[in-house]
Amino acid sequence: MNDIDENSMNGSTIKAVLFDLDGTLVDTARDFVRIIHQMARENNWQAPSDDDIRKQVSAGSLAMVSLFRDVFRDACSAEDDNQLDESELLELRQQFLDSYESNICVDSCLFTGLDSLLGQLDEQGIAWGVVTNKPRFLAEKLLDKLELSSRCGVLVCPDDVEHAKPNPEPMYLAMEKLNIANEDGQSVVYIGDHIRDIEAGNSAGNITVLAGFGYISEEEKAQLDSWQADYIVDTSMELVEIIGKIIAGKI
Repeated sequence: MNDIDENSMNGSTIKAVLFDLDGTLVDTARDFVRIIHQMARENNWQAPSDDDIRKQVSAGSLAMVSLFRDVFRDACSAEDDNQLDESELLELRQQFLDSYESNICVDSCLFTGLDSLLGQLDEQGIAWGVVTNKPRFLAEKLLDKLELSSRCGVLVCPDDVEHAKPNPEPMYLAMEKLNIANEDGQSVVYIGDHIRDIEAGNSAGNITVLAGFGYISEEEKAQLDSWQADYIVDTSMELVEIIGKIIAGKI
């Protein structure tokens, strides 16, 4: 990994680096896969594929349990009444969230290289934080389990704002908590793996980096350029490198 140059960081115009959580800072998909497979076993259902589950992580818990409806649709005839309705999906979603809250960080971990990146940001006094659409009670538990809570300079969740991403309100709130003025948006780097992340960051005037290693479907991958991120990286190690270059003013 390319270390961030200390002298460049000391004179950097970058004041903060903000991350989306799932699929950007933390690889949480394995926990979600585990829970969906557990639910399938408990109900004697066929489990969706691991890849299908992973692609729905950024879309949220309802999207993941809705994969069971797709399994049912494939297995049943159009006239078959044995299909999941909306109330059943919401019940499954609550079961999913309860299981996740109870076992939130069994297999989750930071993406490769990002622990070292956070350490370098800490050492050089550049604030870092999380702006996520994950509910606060889950985001806080995850950061606690990863022993990141005391290091995280700011955490903004949908509970904290009237309008979640892609609205820029969460970005402005994070900047406010870090004492960064709205008109100083270019001093903040925001990294995410969903179009709503890039739209929110762009609207707030931030430097945006698309985490192409995140939970992105094949259909979405064909459209990444249209999301208009300032930079796109394919791996977490590329992210470490490009953050270093941005902070050093080399790009």
